[in-house]
Amino acid sequence: MTDQQKKIVIIGGGIIGSTTAYFLTRHPKFNPALHSVILLEATAIAAGASGKAGGLLALWAYPRSLVPLSYRLHRELAAEHNGAERWGYRKVGCGTIVADVKKKKKKNLSPKIPKAGGEPGKENGTTNGQSALPIQSSLPDGDSKDWEKLPKQDKDASELLEKSVLPSDLNWIDESVVEDWSEMGQPGSTETAQVHPFHFTTTIANLAKEKGVDIRIGAKVTKLNHTKTDIQSVEYLDRSTGETQIIDNVTDVVVAAGPWTGRVLPRTKVEGLRAHSVVYDADVTPYAVFTDIALPSDYVPEHRARKSQKRKHKGNVDPEVYARPFGEVYACGEPDSTVPLPETADLVQTDEDQCDDLVAYMGTVSPVLAEAPIKTKQACYLPRHMRFGQERDPIVGQTSVSGLWVASGHTCWGIQNGPATGCLVAEMILDGRATSADIEGLDPKKFKV
Repeated sequence: MTDQQKKIVIIGGGIIGSTTAYFLTRHPKFNPALHSVILLEATAIAAGASGKAGGLLALWAYPRSLVPLSYRLHRELAAEHNGAERWGYRKVGCGTIVADVKKKKKKNLSPKIPKAGGEPGKENGTTNGQSALPIQSSLPDGDSKDWEKLPKQDKDASELLEKSVLPSDLNWIDESVVEDWSEMGQPGSTETAQVHPFHFTTTIANLAKEKGVDIRIGAKVTKLNHTKTDIQSVEYLDRSTGETQIIDNVTDVVVAAGPWTGRVLPRTKVEGLRAHSVVYDADVTPYAVFTDIALPSDYVPEHRARKSQKRKHKGNVDPEVYARPFGEVYACGEPDSTVPLPETADLVQTDEDQCDDLVAYMGTVSPVLAEAPIKTKQACYLPRHMRFGQERDPIVGQTSVSGLWVASGHTCWGIQNGPATGCLVAEMILDGRATSADIEGLDPKKFKV
């Protein structure tokens, strides 16, 4: 493998594409004189879920074939590249609260919804300065539905919960409404860490660029040209000029386009599921908290009451909230499939009412967050590998076409499993096989890809 010329194209500038580029350039057999790597990204590095995720890392994540290696690689990358300062790598406490706010005074259940401060180039309800289309913000009056849980924990992870009292330093949760706290992992051992996903992904991409990776922004892939057995070329639209570009003599293509993987390579059956989140401007103790909040039967968030809307959900909701490095707190909520995946990440629509639901629900259990300014209200699409209506593990490996690889479908655990995925794809391309972990169960060919 070392004496073969390779022209490798990576499609996608999220966590999977960026880590793949990074580990290719760090592989012992990588030779810049023989191997070239081109990364194509339609919008910007970490423009989708890789920049809008929570950044939780856990040994109880899934799939089991990726988690131990990836958790270790996160630690090693942070040690090598000063990740604590550059992307906020740190250990965190993690657990689940069961809270009953039914007895709380109603006036304390409807915190004022702060307006998002936004990010450069982004205003509330817009993305990169582009107005979002109107979105139905609630169900018709009188209708309601159960809160749909994000697929963060599988059955095995739930069984790891260890009963304990609310930690004394978890002082930004209202202890008076908490009926139970379950700590993840074994008492006295830390099994959970975190990174700031945007800073981690962009830093890893920059480190790959420093080693010679050609990163092309605004490059929307439109076609993969291949025979039944070999990859040949990649066509993409240069969004800055409107011209079609062709990369010829390609030996390897890695499709790591997150929820857009199914658009580039339909037979992967990877699709997107939209999820909303908010980012608070708040500096609190480092905990990741899963919630199970029982709401009063007549509770209506203030922003919906102002519009004469009835509440959107039935009795219980379970948003997730993570204290994050750099003075932030991140909260995310239920997914929805009301708006199809757009053509590119900069066209993702954000339903402000769904973000305000999150703010309202978290305000019932955290007085600190009820008063904290909102930095960002946002949405992204999680990449799901679907088969016969069921979510499956991600697919990582070579397809039935020689030189055509896929690495996608990581759902909520893309940041956690990004380093292992990138490392293993690099091994498969340059060694001919994955050597750091057994990922036979993730082989795309098992699904006729």
